[in-house]
Amino acid sequence: MGSGQLRPGGPRSEGAIPQRRIPQDWPADRCFRILSVDGGGIRGIFPATILAELERRFGNGRHVGDYFDLVAGTSTGGILALGIGARIPAAELRDLYVTRGVEIFPEPKRSVLGRLRSVFRKGSHWFHHLYDRDALQAILTEKLQDRLLGDSQSRLCIPAFDGKNSEVFVYKTPHHRDYKCDRYEKMLTAALATSAAPTYFQPLKHGGHQLVDGGVWANNPVMLAVIEALICWKVRPEQIDVLSLGCGEDPYLLSNWQLGWGGKLFWGDSIFAAMRLQSMAATNQARLLLGPPSVIRLLPKSHQPPIELDDWRRSVDLLPQDALEALDAHVDRIGAMFFAEPAQPFVPVPAESTPAA
Repeated sequence: MGSGQLRPGGPRSEGAIPQRRIPQDWPADRCFRILSVDGGGIRGIFPATILAELERRFGNGRHVGDYFDLVAGTSTGGILALGIGARIPAAELRDLYVTRGVEIFPEPKRSVLGRLRSVFRKGSHWFHHLYDRDALQAILTEKLQDRLLGDSQSRLCIPAFDGKNSEVFVYKTPHHRDYKCDRYEKMLTAALATSAAPTYFQPLKHGGHQLVDGGVWANNPVMLAVIEALICWKVRPEQIDVLSLGCGEDPYLLSNWQLGWGGKLFWGDSIFAAMRLQSMAATNQARLLLGPPSVIRLLPKSHQPPIELDDWRRSVDLLPQDALEALDAHVDRIGAMFFAEPAQPFVPVPAESTPAA
């Protein structure tokens, strides 16, 4: 994020430059195309299915990532963004969720004992994180291997939260000469940090930081991506087009208990209100800044009861069809705006200009 050398475990803000970033050249007649992918746990099946279908319909043998100038992703969206940067085929990313998501979020056995264990696990969720990270880490290690952020073939912004220093924490590829911190960071580390969802997984301890899911402040990273484009390149707002993929924004309605009693017990799930409203605000801000036609936002249907972040079975059963229906409603616009021609290949700023912090 910043430009100076950082103390191990120190706040990233220590390296922030004290003046406006010098924007890089961008062709005045060329659009800047952004892909933004929300967080949402196993509900990432929805954006993963859309990306696989876009690659199949419009890729012409190329990867879906070849058509975007910047990719931002939070939590499960961050995993997808890193997979795009690694040029893992989009169909392979989708199948990873569909076939192996159950390893990360295992279903309870249907026996009486299995049901009792499920009840106990849900109860213990009040006091302990629900899942170990081992399965997620094993799958991501298998797919991302030893790739570094500096190896990415797409420009990336991956948000997390540093709980040690109480600061936002954004992993970025070396797409500007000021970015000196993350070139040699493993993609795996960024993936585990951005997806360390509170109460589901432990925070990731790395480099003296305590990293938590970026969804606590930017579950929908669209404005992070738009601001990144405006500060790093000489682009006008009207040049920017955004494809924003969500994982669901279920309504948050106040209960009689909240209205009548108002205590912490009844507001314990208010994080879901914050996530929904952050997402709505970010989308609306992007549309106000760029113009409504420049931002295409795709979301799954609302289901009752809502699909939980770890509900692999209902996600597999419902979200692929939701994804195809949402895509078909906008497919002509998406094809014209984003897939008429490939983006210019991403060339990282030379390492000599950006030594590791």
